[in-house]
Amino acid sequence: MDELNTQIAARLRALRLERRMTLDDLATASGVSRAMLSRIERAEASPTAVLLSRICVAFGLSLSSFFAETEKASDPLVRRADQPVWRDPQTGYLRRAVSPTGSPARSDLVEVEFPAGARIDYPALTGEPPMMQYVWLFSGQMEMTANGRTYPMAAGDCLFMTLSDPHAFYNPGPGPAHYAVVVEKPNGGAR
Repeated sequence: MDELNTQIAARLRALRLERRMTLDDLATASGVSRAMLSRIERAEASPTAVLLSRICVAFGLSLSSFFAETEKASDPLVRRADQPVWRDPQTGYLRRAVSPTGSPARSDLVEVEFPAGARIDYPALTGEPPMMQYVWLFSGQMEMTANGRTYPMAAGDCLFMTLSDPHAFYNPGPGPAHYAVVVEKPNGGAR
């Protein structure tokens, strides 16, 4: 986790400098305090999924795109043991980047374990073309809010959603939900 926090810190700083933003500029654009951004950039704090999502919106990136850039290019086969894993410190949700990096594919594949009772509300993701994703539930229950509606989901269900509106993930069930997210890359092609 410390290595991933260091990678998150480096990625955040690189994106901010690439866009010629100060910490104050990013704080204004994201709604995340300057102090918290500074702590994240120094790898002194692990951002929650909501904070990281707000930062990504300010950069016009999805969470998957943000994490894709923290990963090094690899072979076409990535072993489970080598797939980067990140745990949201607030909800405990576990995110595993399954897709091999450096692939020319137009999408990324992410595996998620979402704890019972957990909820994450994401802001709209701006940008052109709009970001899109599928959520395919393997086990457990989910209530997805997307495209202005709430969708109860059971094992085997798949939801297509655009990320240009606010959206939410909620597990109302007694146990964890296990699902895959397929995210279309904003510009297609290799990351």
